[in-house]
Amino acid sequence: MRVLPVLDLLNGVAVHGIAGRRSTYRPVQSRLARGAEPLELVRAFRNQFQLATCYLADLDAILHGRPNLRLFEQLRAAGFGLMIDAGVRRLADAREILNSGAKLVIVGLETSSGPDSLREIVDALGPHQVVFSLDLKGGLPLTLPGSGWEFLEVRQIVSQVVETGIQSLIVLDLAGVGMGTGIPTAELCDEVRREFPSLRVITGGGVRNVADLELEARRGVAAVLVASALHDGRLTAADVLPYSQGWPAAETAR
Repeated sequence: MRVLPVLDLLNGVAVHGIAGRRSTYRPVQSRLARGAEPLELVRAFRNQFQLATCYLADLDAILHGRPNLRLFEQLRAAGFGLMIDAGVRRLADAREILNSGAKLVIVGLETSSGPDSLREIVDALGPHQVVFSLDLKGGLPLTLPGSGWEFLEVRQIVSQVVETGIQSLIVLDLAGVGMGTGIPTAELCDEVRREFPSLRVITGGGVRNVADLELEARRGVAAVLVASALHDGRLTAADVLPYSQGWPAAETAR
């Protein structure tokens, strides 16, 4: 299992995500860096925790259709591996994100145009470059009207996603993000892995301490998304070190 540090980007800076209430997001206040400049924080993840692969949720793209492409290029040039959720709706969006520096492009349920669009993206780019994010809030799927996803229950969505050829699935409930109350999707992840044992499952949101990491490692998830517990010191370098390797492979440090 691997720890993937998270950056939520809004107005070009890193913000503190709390329970998916995006209108309340403010610039990160972190023990790792002086400010909320993304490149400085990502360097701190690598220097202090040996974590060179990051998950970026670009809220400028997700909410407003304005991806931070220049920032992606800068991070990739600095040697970081990037999993990027930038509001992909169609194949052209996914190609743009990959060309701007993403190691893996994330298609989020929240912005996906539907199963057919997802299948087109997977067919064109290959399943090794595409990750699907099952975006939930309070256990309910976040979907676009008219996408076709909105008529499906969670397990039906997962089944259709797997049918497209997707091999890696993020299971994330925004209601748990930044709350420090434990990962709310643990049981759902167990169910998904039992039904689709070859599926690589990633989760996160609400990580409290190293015990949560140990629990998810025993459950067999591929990676855990973490932000607040890194910024406020609840997770130390020694806690994270056993989870600094694995899928996806890190970029070469520079």
